[in-house]
Amino acid sequence: MKRTDVVGLLEPLRRYARSLTRDESQAEDLVQDTLVRAYERQGSFRAGGNLRGWLLSILHNSFIDHRRRHLAEFRRLEQSPAAETAAPPEQESRVRLQQVHAAFMRLPDEQRASLHLVAIEGLSYQEAAAALGIPVGTLMSRLGRARAALRGFEAGAHLPQPSEAKRPSLRIVGGSDV
Repeated sequence: MKRTDVVGLLEPLRRYARSLTRDESQAEDLVQDTLVRAYERQGSFRAGGNLRGWLLSILHNSFIDHRRRHLAEFRRLEQSPAAETAAPPEQESRVRLQQVHAAFMRLPDEQRASLHLVAIEGLSYQEAAAALGIPVGTLMSRLGRARAALRGFEAGAHLPQPSEAKRPSLRIVGGSDV
């Protein structure tokens, strides 16, 4: 692993970190943690392997670890307003871009991460699934749900805030609901 290889991947790492954290300073901290972990574990990188996928995988795992450790803080940050809406828009396209960005950020974490890796970073389904540590079929399912949610947004449907997103409740089939 050469230093120049990693330097060329800093921008994709930053983009993905911003997509996961929804915060610029947390994203920079996440990229820094990723680079430290990669340096500490450089012996586990296979020669000739996919450096970009390996680093994105480390970044994703670092995010999950951080999220588990700081769940209370994460909830507090998630409920804080993301942007001031009082400023008048400069152009109609800028407003539209902000609306799409807000809809993207309201997607559940796993859908947003999957869509970011495939649509923004340009990873193949196999590479994105490997980076997230999930099967390709699960990735495709998450992509389908994310795209459907964004199409619903285009049609005027309400996307829930991240704090509103809940898993559907399960019920027993063929038995009593007691």
